[in-house]
Amino acid sequence: MKRTFPLIIVLISLSLIGIIVIQISWLNNMLVLREDQVKDKVQYTTQLIAEELSQYRGMPSSNKILPGFGDEFSYELSKPYNVGNRFTAQELYEMIKKGFIKQDLENIPFEFGLAGSGSITYMERKSTNFENWMNDTIDHKSYAWPLSTPSGSPGESLASEEVLIIVVPQIKDIVTKSLIPRMVFSLLLIGFIITAFYLTIRTMWRQKKVSEIKNDFINNMTHEFKTPLATISLAVDALKNEKVMRDPAKLSYFSGIIKEENQRMNRQVETILKSALMDRQQVDLNLKQINVHEVIEDVADNFALRLEEKKGTLETNLQAEDYIIDADEVHFSNLVNNLLDNAVKYSKDNVPPKVSLSTSSNNKKILIKIEDNGIGMSRETLKRIFEKFFRAHTGNIHNVKGFGLGLSYVKTVVEAHGGVIKADSVLGKGSCLSIELPLRKGDQRPT
Repeated sequence: MKRTFPLIIVLISLSLIGIIVIQISWLNNMLVLREDQVKDKVQYTTQLIAEELSQYRGMPSSNKILPGFGDEFSYELSKPYNVGNRFTAQELYEMIKKGFIKQDLENIPFEFGLAGSGSITYMERKSTNFENWMNDTIDHKSYAWPLSTPSGSPGESLASEEVLIIVVPQIKDIVTKSLIPRMVFSLLLIGFIITAFYLTIRTMWRQKKVSEIKNDFINNMTHEFKTPLATISLAVDALKNEKVMRDPAKLSYFSGIIKEENQRMNRQVETILKSALMDRQQVDLNLKQINVHEVIEDVADNFALRLEEKKGTLETNLQAEDYIIDADEVHFSNLVNNLLDNAVKYSKDNVPPKVSLSTSSNNKKILIKIEDNGIGMSRETLKRIFEKFFRAHTGNIHNVKGFGLGLSYVKTVVEAHGGVIKADSVLGKGSCLSIELPLRKGDQRPT
């Protein structure tokens, strides 16, 4: 697993990068292709409209020809045969608009101009913003197509040259806007893929951690059960000894050892079963009114002998004015017991443990603090102490007995009672665990 996990991450990462690159390349190619298509359609539409208008060249209009001389006479004579003399600007606009619609270009804005030329070039017809768009060659592009006079028409040699000019905004900007929905959809797909990648890696990482925790738990459980079993085995062998069988005191001693180790194994089994029930959120609380100080004092008395063996001290400073809560007495007692047990177990070698247990209260909650001068915890350990099966190791994996379920159990019980637990620690200096529990409603002091 240690070797395959990084390989899987690398392969998935490369696949994800490849998919993103292909998606971006596909969008870019689609943009270029669509841009070329629109340019070709605008040019083709300009040609079609110019050819349609050419049919009207060379045919005299109803306008009268004013006589003149020289170039001016030629210029005036040609005007009745020009398209610009037959159609208004609005009529030309409608004709071009219809042509754009036929070619699926209805979303493309345009301006147009109809230029005539003889001895001079002039604009016969033009739309409102034609000149502004025509002069702005950066943001606009023009398409032009000449109008040819039909062969054999009356004004074939009289009509002056004409050119249809259509100006549109840069096609790339228009195409980009039209493709925004597809781009958004593509980005969403990429987002979904990245999210799926993240969830996959996170799930795999958690599974890896669960596997490691499981292995540690099995190792710890094996160790925890082997010790009492070995002790029981030695005690049973001792009981078979004839000298022991004749000595009632020794019989009682070894029988006591067997009973004590048996009870120890039962406690371990119960701890595991309780953890399994809590994992399924089956915490059944038998709530009743309890005195927090009385429970703490009872539990503290049980730890007095253990601390005396290590030449340690337990200081209780129960200052809470309100100390009546609704709680499950068994679970609450176990909670305090587990916290004191941790404070004693994780004491420093050759340093007498000093444990301080204090209480305080406000109008709504009671605060319980347990401080010690033990080995403390690193920041990384502090983040994980409430995780199930997690144990802070100090070298030898079995230097401190247990399954790593104590604080997980404590957190579950505290939260089941509507409380909050917090931990603070400095590596090498000790730890402090704080519990806030709601007071019994009838005993809360008014604000």
